[in-house]
Amino acid sequence: MLLSVAIRQRIINLSKQKNLSIRKLSKKSDIPYTTLVNFMSGKGKTINVSTLYNICLGLEISLVDFFDSPIFLDALDEHEKSTSKNET
Repeated sequence: MLLSVAIRQRIINLSKQKNLSIRKLSKKSDIPYTTLVNFMSGKGKTINVSTLYNICLGLEISLVDFFDSPIFLDALDEHEKSTSKNET
């Protein structure tokens, strides 16, 4: 799994847990709605750390808590596979 996909899925899961729509999350995070929608829809392939930090503030969690999920182990494995392919 790509890291961006894992981040999207984690945002979706946490938003559901906290009963937040993307619009509500954008308001709580002080992030433009279009920025969040573009990333969540896959139009935006990356997200910067400060935006992710603001999302975490909106979700009322820390960055450490955000990344404390098994979903990122799969993303790490995928990254390592693509890195090792590039090295050969």
